[in-house]
Amino acid sequence: MSCKKAIGIAEEMKNIFKEKIELNVYTTDSPEAQEYTFRSSTNVLFEGDFVPLDTALDARKMETFLSEKLV
Repeated sequence: MSCKKAIGIAEEMKNIFKEKIELNVYTTDSPEAQEYTFRSSTNVLFEGDFVPLDTALDARKMETFLSEKLV
């Protein structure tokens, strides 16, 4: 459930921030994910760094997080 929620919020953030962010969704066994050590099935990264799930799974927190990072 949290994976679908994270994807939905990521898509919402893409709609808000448009060309300021690039959205990619990968499975944990994809070649792009091999360089990371994932401890759960739901993982959100921004510029290669993990985003806390409590932030990534809350649209308001994620919008605030991205607004601060994209200054």
